[in-house]
Amino acid sequence: MAKKKNTLKYVVIGAVILLVLVIIANKMGWIGQGDVIKVATEKAEKRTVNEQVSASGKIHPEVEVKLSSEVSGEIVELNVKEGDVVTKGQVLCRIRPDILQSGYDRAVASLNAQRASLAVSEQQLKQQEANFVNIEATFNRNKELFERKVVSAAEFDKARADYESALASLEAQRQSVLAARYGIDQSQASVNEAGDNLARTTIYAPVDGVVSLLQAELGERVVGTAQMAGTEIMRIANMSSMEVVVEVNENDITRVALNNEATIEVDAFQGREFRGVVTEIASSSTTAATTTTTTAGTDQVTNFNVKVRILSESYEDLLKKDQPNPSPFRPGLSATVDIHTKQDTGLAVPIQAVTTREASGRDTTAANTPTADSPHTAATGAPKMKEYVFVYNNGTVKQVEVTTGIQDDMYIRILSGLNEGDEVVSRPFNAISKILRDGSKVEKVDRNSLL
Repeated sequence: MAKKKNTLKYVVIGAVILLVLVIIANKMGWIGQGDVIKVATEKAEKRTVNEQVSASGKIHPEVEVKLSSEVSGEIVELNVKEGDVVTKGQVLCRIRPDILQSGYDRAVASLNAQRASLAVSEQQLKQQEANFVNIEATFNRNKELFERKVVSAAEFDKARADYESALASLEAQRQSVLAARYGIDQSQASVNEAGDNLARTTIYAPVDGVVSLLQAELGERVVGTAQMAGTEIMRIANMSSMEVVVEVNENDITRVALNNEATIEVDAFQGREFRGVVTEIASSSTTAATTTTTTAGTDQVTNFNVKVRILSESYEDLLKKDQPNPSPFRPGLSATVDIHTKQDTGLAVPIQAVTTREASGRDTTAANTPTADSPHTAATGAPKMKEYVFVYNNGTVKQVEVTTGIQDDMYIRILSGLNEGDEVVSRPFNAISKILRDGSKVEKVDRNSLL
């Protein structure tokens, strides 16, 4: 009985092994037709390929001025609200001027006192000059009489001493007048400084534009910018010229150049595309200001700010000309930008038709996991990768090495390896990247059936 059970077990095992071998042989095409892979194809044709760099960001005015008070105090007058259109020189707000007004009045009073002091000094100078004329005449007479031996030496010495004393007093008074004039200049400078400080309590619009942001209200206290970062009161923007500030990855930034055209999609305007042009490319990354060479890590994402101006002719129909602020955009709107970096016309195939494999023909999965004894890793440390497409020909495919160029979101340029009209496998991607081999049997079907 046991012998029959063992015999039955061996028969079952043998049958399973035979079945597996038949399935493998069928898949490999050793017997029968093998597994036929369903694929969709597309012909290699001449197309215009537009290479793009995509990035997202926010809309901002090209010119936006942040206004802060230079003096600290309470806002006692606020003449605008957010969204108002202002002109250059218009009074926007005023800070309480009490203390600064007192300082100005004090400086003016000091100036007037200096002027009065100068007037007194000038009158004293005139008096000294008149006295000096009399003393000088007396000295000259005594000198002449002394030479005639009419007056004594003591009388002459007294006249000479009076003369020299009067001369020194006259010079001293002249210096007093000069000092008073310098004092007036100093007081005048103090008045000018106090006047400038007082004028800073009134904030004027530096440019024409729109109040895009108002961060202070009437009665609030603000900190001046004299010795620290002051309180931002408002922003004035030129809404007639808007731009999108996007962050472009370091891998793409070298492809972006000034004056590149761009297509802009704004989330607030679904289904609408706007045209733009690159006006500025940052020289430093967005993380350069916050990191140092000792703290920056290699795993940080490095992006560069790129400014793209929105061309006004692309949204002319959206302008609200009956309103003070005609721009359809508001600062802070989200937008996606496709920057057109290159354009090339020539032979092209769908992007998914090109796969990367080892030069030996093995699939990408195997190439990405090389073993220690792999011949590809022995010399270079990494397998040599090449690009291939599969060309359809009467129910089979041929693996063809190609050289590629730029690509857009649908097609990639083929620089060598294909001829116009060659039919390449374009779907399914899983078959192209892993399953298909040179000579694999395929069945061409409609591409929609493989979605």
